[in-house]
Amino acid sequence: MKASDLASSYDLVVIGGGPAGLAAASLAARAGISAVLFDENPGVGGQIYRGITSTPVTDRSILGEDYWAGEALADEAKASGAVIANGATVWSLDPERIVGVSIAGSARMIEARRVIIATGSQERPFPIPGWTLPGVMTAGAAQTVLKAQGLLPDGRTVLAGTGPLLWLLAAQLLRAGGRLEAILDTTPRRNLLSAAPHLPDFMLSPYFAKGLALLREVKAKVPVRRVSRLEAVGDGKLREVVSDRGRMPADLLLLHQGIVPNVNLALAAGAAHEWNERQLCFQPVLDQDFGCSVPGIAVAGDSAGIAGGTAAAERGRLAAIAAVRAIRPDAAIPDPQSVRQRLQREEMGRAFLDWLNRPADSFRQPVGDTLACRCEEVTAKQVRDTADMGCEGPNQMKAFLRCGMGPCQGRLCGLTVTELIASQRRTAPAAVGYFRLRPPVKPITLAELASLPISEAERRAVER
Repeated sequence: MKASDLASSYDLVVIGGGPAGLAAASLAARAGISAVLFDENPGVGGQIYRGITSTPVTDRSILGEDYWAGEALADEAKASGAVIANGATVWSLDPERIVGVSIAGSARMIEARRVIIATGSQERPFPIPGWTLPGVMTAGAAQTVLKAQGLLPDGRTVLAGTGPLLWLLAAQLLRAGGRLEAILDTTPRRNLLSAAPHLPDFMLSPYFAKGLALLREVKAKVPVRRVSRLEAVGDGKLREVVSDRGRMPADLLLLHQGIVPNVNLALAAGAAHEWNERQLCFQPVLDQDFGCSVPGIAVAGDSAGIAGGTAAAERGRLAAIAAVRAIRPDAAIPDPQSVRQRLQREEMGRAFLDWLNRPADSFRQPVGDTLACRCEEVTAKQVRDTADMGCEGPNQMKAFLRCGMGPCQGRLCGLTVTELIASQRRTAPAAVGYFRLRPPVKPITLAELASLPISEAERRAVER
């Protein structure tokens, strides 16, 4: 699809092609309203169902039945009549619901009566000494390569961190014939005390049996060591991983300490956000239909708070039902109460996982010369020293150190900078706040901007 193939307006614009976006676009289109789904990847699926329509991994046991559940969502969206635009980067969304999108080097401004942000999650930064060395990457990146290209890590591979994805990736790599030297579990033991009150709900949830089976599968094949200190060491590339359990030669270190909502687009649109102490991240303030503080804009899926793929789809359906009701009150839609009940079942037990896998302070709040902002090469010491000088928040920090002003627009350093300032000033992250985001939230070229066709609506958006 080309940018010129898009209409100038749609009833509903869905941003993100993961489970929430696919479910929302499908439901809305089937209800008879015009819907378009924008996703910047070559195919739909998001991170959870990455490559679901094109993966070369044909042995379904490798990625597991939960992954292949994405096939039905993708097929439903394709058959629904919704316009699905892949390779589409959304770089702007304003409070008037005008969406800036680029496809194949050309940009358009699209008007929408309703917008659903379904940008999903991203991996939490894991700023340890040496995390920028070649040979150090995130677990999510390794999983993307496995799903999309069917490729396995080569050489001595170590997984380190905490959270369900770490164990899932380990199982998937082993099933595919990969080899792991060790898993370094950074989960603090004291987390169990906070998680224990939520254990009964967890035991009744779908996560319990799956989680136990996954742990047994991985621990039977890979040594697991609990660590409280971690460092990647090398000269030009990774050579070894150092922890309080000793030194381990390694060619590849895969880091993971959970996922957090991808909030940049929602923040740029003006949506109010709040600090989630359980998940240690910012998330949008939403109503029961996932509407945010900006009228006509909803946030669904993991971008509304981490809950997993199946829950994300139900959230997308609820947001879509609200959008359809606002546009076509007489349209036939599913019973929202049934959707809410399914969502409640899927979210059951989530609190236990969140409290159990909360990353240790030492892995979220680096010290010394460890880089906090990779784009601008700002160290943790520089951030801490600037906070001690009186800098009160991330936006003021931009003026001192340019944190959050690189190509990633704060996605890789936002939470780290917030927590470092809060730690130094002995206050809460909620009081410090997050980066103030403005469009473009993704890098675009001047040529793309110059390609904008100027309609009356688009002229107003550009002038604004």
